[in-house]
Amino acid sequence: MSEGSLQAPIRHPIDWRSDAFYDEASIDAELRRVFDICHGCRRCFNLCDSFPTLFDLVDATPGEVMEEVASSDFAKVVDGCTLCDLCFMTKCPYVPPHEFNLDFPHLMLRYRAAEFAKGEIGVMRQALGETDRNGKLGGLAPGLVNWATDTANKPVRAVMEKIAKVDRNAALPKFHGKTFQMRGRTAPPINADAPGFGRKAVLYATCFVNYHNPGIGEAARAVLAHNGVETEIVYPACCGMPQLEEGDIGRVAERASLVAESMAPWIESGYDVIALVPSCSLMLKFEWPLIVPGDERVIALSAATYDISEYLVGLAKKEGLAPGLAALDGGVSLHIACHARAQNIGQKAAELLRLIPGIDLAVTERCSGHGGSWGVMKEHFEIAIKIGKPVARAAVNQAKAYVASECPLAGEHILQGMRRIEGSSAPEVSPHPIQIFAQAYGLLAPGSVALAPVIPQAVGG
Repeated sequence: MSEGSLQAPIRHPIDWRSDAFYDEASIDAELRRVFDICHGCRRCFNLCDSFPTLFDLVDATPGEVMEEVASSDFAKVVDGCTLCDLCFMTKCPYVPPHEFNLDFPHLMLRYRAAEFAKGEIGVMRQALGETDRNGKLGGLAPGLVNWATDTANKPVRAVMEKIAKVDRNAALPKFHGKTFQMRGRTAPPINADAPGFGRKAVLYATCFVNYHNPGIGEAARAVLAHNGVETEIVYPACCGMPQLEEGDIGRVAERASLVAESMAPWIESGYDVIALVPSCSLMLKFEWPLIVPGDERVIALSAATYDISEYLVGLAKKEGLAPGLAALDGGVSLHIACHARAQNIGQKAAELLRLIPGIDLAVTERCSGHGGSWGVMKEHFEIAIKIGKPVARAAVNQAKAYVASECPLAGEHILQGMRRIEGSSAPEVSPHPIQIFAQAYGLLAPGSVALAPVIPQAVGG
């Protein structure tokens, strides 16, 4: 038996349709097997809250052994997992094809799927994950909804905390009445002189960009058009990441089939597919083929999908970019999102921004702590802030003009962490790297991407 796998990690299809997948005795036995390996290794101690929780449970037993940990305590370990996939992709030496066959995130998913099947996932938690429904409802009166859900509205947020268990201090996404799909009905002119002219791509809007931050989509489309890429916006439904977090794998499979069916004609016509948020590109590329492994349309979509930064870096290397990039005042503090790292494509957002002349770039590759809907819940928010504190501290110490992240939720969470560090400040918003890139091209109005205020003194530690 080898000490650690030297081969590329592989993943097995998720057998969620079988009865054995939900068998509690089988799940408990697998949890004990995997947790014992993790306890003996401990390489993942500084990732999510699952691992410190697990190690504390073991260390608190009389014999400091896994056998003495009660099965009832396993829920605490599972609850700390945000399905970021970093333990599988970047840390664990025992993933398949190693003999130990350890896939920690998918084991956590299996536990949650069993909970969901028994009706143990709360109604309010499920309601928060209905992003399409919530986006459409919020868009009916965005001004009112954004006022009501702002952290400054203490009375309403106190009620939300009591009823929905959403922490009153957690920043929530804003809603827009005019979605990205609506704004994209008129396509920007295509630059026929660009080296990439002739390329065609479908933009998978994602629920976040469509309902909460259309500016990301508009920036992406403007940059692509300037580089000769014809684009269409297609958004049949959310990728199902919120449902995956809850263990509702059946709903994820439905979304996969629906979106893949909608994308199939475009792929057959030679279009690439670009996802605008890394969590969504991760779902399309990797999770969906494991959930519906026999669906040829899903397999084709996986092969055709790119993250927006990945796509533009590839364009720059193959055909070259259109001229016009200009230096920006101030530097950029860039956070590499966990779900971008889990795609195993390298630091594509950093590669993209380094194409800007004279860029002053500082990169942080560590978890922001947010974890999707996990990070806004009352029981998790302070833990999420603690996990993300090193990233927030790095951004403060770097003292750049822009604080950016590929993940919009992570970006806002980092800003909240920065504001909690004594003597520091933060910009109002965290832009996506594509928005900074669009500004460097002069495709956005000056000042449309928020700058950080001057930070008089970097914070140590």
